[in-house]
Amino acid sequence: MTDTTTAAGRRGLLKFAAVGAAGAAVLATPNVSRAQTTTLRFQSTWPQRDIFHEFAQDYVTRVNNLAGGRLRVELLAAGAVVGAFQLLDAVHAGTLDGGHGVSAYWFGRNRAFSLFGTTPPWFNEANHFLGWFYYGGGEALYRELMHDILRMNAIGFQSGPMPTQPLGWFRNPIERADQIRGLRYRTVGLATDLFNEMGAAVVALPGGEIVPALERGVIDGAEFNNPSSDRVLGFADVARNYMIQSFHQRVETFEVLWNRQRYEALPQELQAVLRHSAEAASADMSWKQQDRYSRDLVALAQAGVNVRTTPRTILDAQLQAWDRVIARMEGDNSSPAAGPFFKKVCDSQREWCRRVGGFYLRYEASPVISYNHFFARG
Repeated sequence: MTDTTTAAGRRGLLKFAAVGAAGAAVLATPNVSRAQTTTLRFQSTWPQRDIFHEFAQDYVTRVNNLAGGRLRVELLAAGAVVGAFQLLDAVHAGTLDGGHGVSAYWFGRNRAFSLFGTTPPWFNEANHFLGWFYYGGGEALYRELMHDILRMNAIGFQSGPMPTQPLGWFRNPIERADQIRGLRYRTVGLATDLFNEMGAAVVALPGGEIVPALERGVIDGAEFNNPSSDRVLGFADVARNYMIQSFHQRVETFEVLWNRQRYEALPQELQAVLRHSAEAASADMSWKQQDRYSRDLVALAQAGVNVRTTPRTILDAQLQAWDRVIARMEGDNSSPAAGPFFKKVCDSQREWCRRVGGFYLRYEASPVISYNHFFARG
């Protein structure tokens, strides 16, 4: 071997040793992703001061914490890019990567959308709706509506069980069902058809526009969702009668939307982060609202709001109106927004509610008995 060959061999040995040492160092270093961060723009349909926007932020925070730097979601408030009722179109077009709202906002496109969030009151509570969605065939029906019927370029998850919504805010108490006739009233989704059936003149408005409409006298009464939202949005400044309990929106959940192409282009582990963060945020929201909603209802009452329970006669009238609305929607074969698919979803929900709702009614002792025992004694 020549000196040159020997030197080259030594250099090669040293190079190999250096690479080997570096390789060992890489193996000893934690497996930190060096992939470029993907940024997604995500708009809520809620005013920034509303607790619903906070719930959207809770979802975004979970995504960003779990994504390990590979994915970052930027949250925007309603109106930052598009109006609340334009969110689905913006996600479909890719103007936004995603958004946080409720399926009922799209019921004008197809009435069946309201069955995925503001269903008839056959579910005992919203968590039972989420059970149907994820374990009773609801998600497959939702995708059939979104992708096959409407050809929307969007992926959606249901998240966040809401308690029963109030009948709403009124300048004068609503004590009889006939007082609803002729009332200019704000609601959304199938509740629009319900109140139309009861004789109201319904106006659909996004959350941030309701109180100004009440103040100007454009509407006579309105519901939004819960004591925390209603308190911060200023309902008590323009109406003092808060009617709680209703069957118009017995259960509702949030909808987390993503542009389908953008979502499916992500690695599977990041798709899982977006999906499972919705599940985690759903659980957290169900716990957080217990604290916040109860505190804010007490605060409203202490501030002089007249909190009243909706009379049973009105609740019964709502159920009778629901019968007529459902029958009309299921039997309307002339409209692509109702008819066979609407009935298909209703049949699936009824089957689930008959079994699951019946189970809980039979299986659990009434909480009214135990609550009265411990807290309602004189």
